[in-house]
Amino acid sequence: MILSISQAWLVLLLAGVLEIVWALGLKYSDGFSRLTPSLVVVVAAAASFWLLALAMRVLPAGTAYAVWTGIGAAGTALLGIALLGEPATALRLVCIGLIVAGVLGLKFVGGH
Repeated sequence: MILSISQAWLVLLLAGVLEIVWALGLKYSDGFSRLTPSLVVVVAAAASFWLLALAMRVLPAGTAYAVWTGIGAAGTALLGIALLGEPATALRLVCIGLIVAGVLGLKFVGGH
């Protein structure tokens, strides 16, 4: 499957969303002791890695990987605040904002 640059970015975005799914799923799997969340983690992780690999066919590896992990890190942190009651301190939110700024910077100046 050959992707255009815009398609590769969309695939990478979906890969990042799936990274959030599997990362949060790890919390709900209770150390892989609960079947359904554990299956969600395995399927979402496999799909996330596969989509990342597809996007890397077109996008620079360093940019794609950094954007993928940034989406996962920022998204997981924000959903941890929203769903799990994790602290939403000003400094923590600033740090999440820095991750988002870095991801956007890489997207707009990182090659493709």
